[in-house]
Amino acid sequence: MENLNIFERIVSWKNLLDAYHHAAAEKWFRDDVAAFSASLGKNLLKIQKSLRLKYYQVGNYREFYVYEPKKRLVMALNFPDRVVQWAIYLQLNPILDRQFYYHSYGCRVGKGTAKAADKLQDWMRLVDRKPDDWYYLKLDISKYFYRVDHAVLLDILAKKFPGEDDLLWLMDRIINCEHTAFGLPPGKNVDEIDPSDRLLDVGMPIGNLTSQLLANVCLDQLDQYIKHELHAHYYVRYMDDMVILHNDAKVLNEWKRLIEKYLNEVLHLELNDKTSQSREHDQARHRAQEARTKNKRRSWRPGPNRSGHRSGGIGGTI
Repeated sequence: MENLNIFERIVSWKNLLDAYHHAAAEKWFRDDVAAFSASLGKNLLKIQKSLRLKYYQVGNYREFYVYEPKKRLVMALNFPDRVVQWAIYLQLNPILDRQFYYHSYGCRVGKGTAKAADKLQDWMRLVDRKPDDWYYLKLDISKYFYRVDHAVLLDILAKKFPGEDDLLWLMDRIINCEHTAFGLPPGKNVDEIDPSDRLLDVGMPIGNLTSQLLANVCLDQLDQYIKHELHAHYYVRYMDDMVILHNDAKVLNEWKRLIEKYLNEVLHLELNDKTSQSREHDQARHRAQEARTKNKRRSWRPGPNRSGHRSGGIGGTI
């Protein structure tokens, strides 16, 4: 398959069969999985044909709420669409993950909240041995998954995958879902507005496997800006939560201004001013230790399937 373009790898029989096994792992007892499995060859051929002939449409979402670590709207796809999600993920994730900033820890195999907190504590122990005072800047993005700009995201993908028109068609189908709006107006919570008032041009459904991957695709742009333009040395991110250490509070305040400008003007996102803060780093150590404790006792945490990937669990705080 190495000589095939990415779209052809996605729709290949082997990849679709692998995607089916991933999507069905630990769910064999469910009626929809059993029904799909009973006519496996026929159903996979149906998916393959719809993708190759470009009449694939994302199915309807089932909506429900989760309350840990905070209230979130989750949107679940039916089983055939989850097979498509896995088919995309199996081909795109190895390519994209190699490009991501190393100290980005959210929704990545082998990373996670505990490792993000460990790295932050390692850095704080390191700066403890330095003679000057150190400070931390903690930032998070307001309603991140509900506010991702579709046009910005598709433009990033187009630059990452030039000439892959078929792939970009498929990603557009998933991102710009014709029948379901995922986005929220600025400053609104998901339970404050009627579903009919949700926005079509922003937002990604929490619950989609591709949403986890695309969330990192978007914020990796910010990672690269912080590392290569601002030259921040001690910078860690867990999804939309970020911490930067520096020995000059004025520098951190200026970086916050520049980061907010980049988010607003380039990614069309906003900082959450209620939770963003800059303080001496002893308090950051406490938050890192607290994150490890919360990670151990979190009550809603979808279990890994046999590959070790998680199908949810987006969120958390460093």
